[in-house]
Amino acid sequence: VQLQASGGGLVQAGGSLRLSCIASGRTGSNYFTNYAMGWFRQAPGKEREFVSSISWSGGGSTYYADFAKGRFTISRDDAKNAAYLQIDSLKPEDAAVYYCAAEPMASAQAMVTHQTYWGQGTLVTVSS
Repeated sequence: VQLQASGGGLVQAGGSLRLSCIASGRTGSNYFTNYAMGWFRQAPGKEREFVSSISWSGGGSTYYADFAKGRFTISRDDAKNAAYLQIDSLKPEDAAVYYCAAEPMASAQAMVTHQTYWGQGTLVTVSS
């Protein structure tokens, strides 16, 4: 599975962004639904950290890092082999490269520690 993240950019503090992650490869009919999807981020000089995840479509659950609760919303559109991360009320500390990841047949919580496939990342810059 190949993952392509996009949607990053330069946004003023308080603004919003929607990041997209499109999966390709082994994503035939109903195949994408078997993957849990997740978002991680890495700020300069810091380790990569978990942001949010959504279980494979049979599960239907989401999971958020504490800092992401209330401002971040993860969703998926299996018809488009896509996962999204809506970020509202952006803060300067949200600036990072955001990566999407996928794990087959995983719960949302399992994605915190299990990620088999990674996208290349999309840069989010927040101006204050």
